[in-house]
Amino acid sequence: MNSNAEHSGRNSQFIAFLFEHCQKDKGFAARLRRASNPATEYQSWEILGAFGIDLENKHERQIFSFIAASLANSRAQTNGTLGLGKAITLCFQDGSNDKQAIARLRRLLACDSATEACRVLRPLVALIQARVTQTLDYEQLLNDLIWFGERTRARWAKQFFSSAEQEEA
Repeated sequence: MNSNAEHSGRNSQFIAFLFEHCQKDKGFAARLRRASNPATEYQSWEILGAFGIDLENKHERQIFSFIAASLANSRAQTNGTLGLGKAITLCFQDGSNDKQAIARLRRLLACDSATEACRVLRPLVALIQARVTQTLDYEQLLNDLIWFGERTRARWAKQFFSSAEQEEA
């Protein structure tokens, strides 16, 4: 099995594990929510470490912490299918034509690293969770951040700008 497939399988299991345990154990979910704050992120390390996340690898730890905190803060019961680009358009009345939506997308696309993207995504995901009834695809978002680069940014932009065309069709 190649590295991509191994990571994809682990990521899928991680998302399923989080959904299952957040519903059963409110303390578990609370520890994960604390992962969004760098000062209290360590409280989620027990959960991340038990799942095989390399806690010494700051890059990996921050990505998994961000996804875990975002998922724990969501009202979702299961993983969704909503892509990030489309989700941003759904936050605003004018969708991909909204100046604020475009500004938020541009800021996200300007990120040079997954760590920076996580910082930019924190308030953006909170906005999506507050305004959009559909559930994000957390597994895809996790994969996007792990393999963050030009292809990821292009996918998000395509989802954002093609959503208006799809709605018209």
